Amino acid sequence: MKKLTRQIHIGSIAIGGDAPCSVQSMCSTDTRDVAATLDQIKGLAEVGCEIIRCAVPDMDAAVALGQIKHKSPIPVIADIHFDYKLALQVLEEGIDGLRLNPGNIGEKWKVAEVVKVAAERRVPIRIGVNAGSLEKELLERYGHPTAEAMAESALGHIRILEELNYQEIKVSLKASDVMKTVAAYRLLSEKVDYPLHIGITEAGTIFSGTIKSSVGLGILLADGIGDTMRVSLTGDVLDEVRVGYEILKSLGLRQRGVNFVSCPTCGRCQINLVKVAEEVELRLRGVEKQITVAVMGCAVNGPGEAREADVGIAGGKGEGLLFRHGEIIRKVPEDQLADALLEEIGKL
Repeated sequence: MKKLTRQIHIGSIAIGGDAPCSVQSMCSTDTRDVAATLDQIKGLAEVGCEIIRCAVPDMDAAVALGQIKHKSPIPVIADIHFDYKLALQVLEEGIDGLRLNPGNIGEKWKVAEVVKVAAERRVPIRIGVNAGSLEKELLERYGHPTAEAMAESALGHIRILEELNYQEIKVSLKASDVMKTVAAYRLLSEKVDYPLHIGITEAGTIFSGTIKSSVGLGILLADGIGDTMRVSLTGDVLDEVRVGYEILKSLGLRQRGVNFVSCPTCGRCQINLVKVAEEVELRLRGVEKQITVAVMGCAVNGPGEAREADVGIAGGKGEGLLFRHGEIIRKVPEDQLADALLEEIGKL
């Protein structure tokens, strides 16, 4: 069961409480390039991204982010480091959320200035602790970035905001080490009821990054931890969102688009199942219907799985049976299987 955290809002998206875990990503474009950044955000929104974060390295980027926010189809979070003036500027521009660590903004009065404006505008602040950039004193005490050190760092940043009577807070504790990340989130989840943004940072490419993220985020979500998430991948940002939804779908936590089922193939398979499955999955990417589609290789498990699906195929020798809700519709030659399946999906 999902842990009940206090609820905040990033624009129109509820985070925490009884809201489902939301999927977000971060733009890889130069924020100062408004057109390119908006194009990427629109592409992300089309595949289901619910919140987007953009880097704000300087004042030009802060001003540009205002233009982006007002044209973005989804809420926008500004990623701020060190310079409180950048935070004040994006708040003035109407940003939906801030990602910053109060401890690296500088003197307390600077943090107070940011918090004052954020409170007036009800803009949440996400405290983002990263194992690779912990405070020097914590590293000296713990020897290296342990889960305990990460949790303590987060609690220190939280105290700064709480002392300023600010509680519109979201927290993340990320490391590239899966089990260290899991341990850190578990520790903090026991101590605070703020919503948690979960992720495995610097997870890797689409292959290794998907595996590490699926394991780490899967453990946390199964524990009931996680109010919003990002799958960090070295590659196409659209894949971050796709993988994020697949993780949530596999745990029964969210359903968006097609639930695609295909068998691993074996010596019984007499069609080129890999080719058919890859073609069907690719062509289903833009389908928003919440349906189950099965592409199976033979008569052993195939008819059973296809029968349980809304629509599916089970391979034979150079051909396949097309099923719909458990009923055989017709036999289809192998080279027409993908087209026939997509045509049947269109009728649902």
